[in-house]
Parts: sequence; C-alpha cells; structure tokens
Amino acid sequence: MKNKDLRLIDHLEELRKRVIITLLAFIAFFVGSFVFVQDIYKWLVKDFDGKLAILGPSDILWVYMMIAAVFAIAATIPVAAFQTWRFVSPALNPEERKVSLRFIPWLFLLFIAGISFGFFVLFPAVLSFLTNLSVGQFETIFTAEKYFRFMIHLTLPFGFLFEMPLAVMFLTRLGILNPKRLAKARKISYFFLVVISVLITPPDLLSDILVIIPLLVLYEVSVALSGMVYKKKLVSEGTLHNANRFAESG
Repeated sequence: MKNKDLRLIDHLEELRKRVIITLLAFIAFFVGSFVFVQDIYKWLVKDFDGKLAILGPSDILWVYMMIAAVFAIAATIPVAAFQTWRFVSPALNPEERKVSLRFIPWLFLLFIAGISFGFFVLFPAVLSFLTNLSVGQFETIFTAEKYFRFMIHLTLPFGFLFEMPLAVMFLTRLGILNPKRLAKARKISYFFLVVISVLITPPDLLSDILVIIPLLVLYEVSVALSGMVYKKKLVSEGTLHNANRFAESG
C-alpha cells in the first residue's frame, strides 16, 4: 500500500513538473508576443478598410492581450506536447515512444494550418458577407474588441480541429482506433461535426457551410489516413510475427 502511495506521489510530482514547464513556456511566449504586439496588430488589420474603434482605455489592452495569448498558445503547443510525451513515455514501449515523438512537430504544423485556414479563408468570407448585409441599411462601426473576438472565434477553433487527422493516426497506431470503426461511426461523427460547426460560427447559413464542409473533409481524410496506418501496422506486425516464428524454429 505504501509503495502504491509512493508511486502515486511520484506521478503527481512528475505531472506537476511538466505542467509548470508548460506554463512557464506559455508565459515566456506571451511576454515575447506582447513585446511585438503592436506590429502583430498592424499586420492583422492591414487589409481592414478603416480604423477600429475603442469604447474605453482598457479595450486596447484587452485586445493586445488576446492577440498575444493566441500567438503564445500556438507557440506553446509543441512544448506542451513534448512535456506530455515525457510524462507518458515511461508507460510506452520503445516503438511507441519513437512513433509518438514523431507526431509532435506535426501538432504544431497542423495547428498553424488550421489557424491560417480560419484567418485567410473563413474569416474574410464571413466578414465580407455580414458587412454586405448592412450596406445601405446601417452605419457600420467596428470596435477593436468585438472585431478581434470575432476573428479569434473563427480562427482558433480550427487550429485544434485540424489536429483531428493526426489524432486519428496516432490512436490507430496504438490500436485504439481502426478505419472500420471510423467508417461505422461516420453518421454520428458527421452529426457531432455539424453541431460543433454551428456552435463555433456566427448564426448565419454561409458561416455554417464554410465550416461544415472542411470538417467533413477532415474526417474523410482522417479515415483514409487511418486506413494507411492500419495497413502498415498489420504488415509490420505480420513481418514481426513471421520473424519470431523463424527464430523459434531455428
């Protein structure tokens, strides 16, 4: 019983260490982003026609903090993934450690790809559509806080949603998922993806469609990648099994 308690305490201490390292990395990236936040702000609004309004002196600080936080989150992802890997690696066999470590750089790249899709494709389309609805009817004034809050709501979720193919590949490699299960769960998965797209987008049909289609494509890509990983896994396991039989017969 004491040994179990000691092991639990060791695990909690290790988890605490990994969490602290991740938080320190986030703080460092946040401070670094905040130093250059005005330059980042100018780059983000370079295509915006006009100037954004603020309703109080604290608004601009809030906007700068939101921008710095998003950039810090993106930069912290590989650190968080590596610390997670360090925490769970003792429970993995050498092959699983090697495979899981390869996924870490792709976590960051796919997160950036998702944010880029939201920022360069989805955000301009939705903003243009909603702005055109007010032409000739309303005097449009954008506040900096609502503009960037709207931008983050349309971009940040895609950073995480674009991790779906990688997560499916990783779980397939560990034997938790396989393409047959994913294919059988296609209908219920589509339903949940539609619900997610409705929740993360503004309440208009165009926004929903622009989000639903990429999510469904991501799911099908995930199924295809799962099939590739699953076949490769079966081949490698079959080769290993034959090698073991050959060694035993020898």
